[in-house]
Amino acid sequence: MSSTIETTGGDTELAGRRALVTGATRGIGAAVAARLATAGATVVTAARSASGERAHDDLFVAADVATRDGVAAVIETVEQRLGGVDLLVHVVGGGPSVEAGAVGFDDDAWQAGLDLNLLAAVRLDRAFLPGMVERGDGAIVHITSVQNRLPLPSMPPYAAAKAALRNYSKGLASQVGPQGIRVNTVSPGFIETDGAAGMIAEVAESLGSDLDRARAEIVKSIGGIPLGRPGRPEEVAELVTFLLSDRASWIAGAEYVIDGGSSRFI
Repeated sequence: MSSTIETTGGDTELAGRRALVTGATRGIGAAVAARLATAGATVVTAARSASGERAHDDLFVAADVATRDGVAAVIETVEQRLGGVDLLVHVVGGGPSVEAGAVGFDDDAWQAGLDLNLLAAVRLDRAFLPGMVERGDGAIVHITSVQNRLPLPSMPPYAAAKAALRNYSKGLASQVGPQGIRVNTVSPGFIETDGAAGMIAEVAESLGSDLDRARAEIVKSIGGIPLGRPGRPEEVAELVTFLLSDRASWIAGAEYVIDGGSSRFI
């Protein structure tokens, strides 16, 4: 199968639109930022640290959005350089996995999970929604996870926070829809990001096998993927771009699961 993704939207369908993408230096976030730029948007990107060409990009802000100060830095940069945003994509997220499960996480770990996977989005929405409402136009996509319905026992703070993000997004969509703002969520399954590639390499080393076998073992552990492979960040980015565009002008309050069919029971 070709790794090239054919797009159906025009190369300028987001021309004149101002976008913010968090978690934008790696994986899904980097793919989303690149795809929005290809579609003509002006994109401010945010992440804890720069990488590659972003180190000298005046539309990049180094900030930890899991903290109030980090969110404030992003807001300041966006207001100074763009004067607000029309499109907001909250990608950043994650959390540790421990064999002990729920009893292995103390209060600080739970708070960290909520700060990163829920409250960062809440704080950024709260900052930029008033401008969208004033203009009567805007679109928000929150990246959640299939774990919001199918939690892994080893990652309860992450899964619970992503479930809360899904619920919050649904309520927010109902609140701001009448003002012309669309809010949707995207829930990826096993996406082969740089982080996932590292996990595959670790599994291969532990099994004494090659990467293909390790990848197959991971797919097996999540119950299989009917389409036969992990997803690619660019495939998630294509879905996000669609949801932000006028092609999705009557889609709001929806959750799109993108996992190759692995979540067969939700």
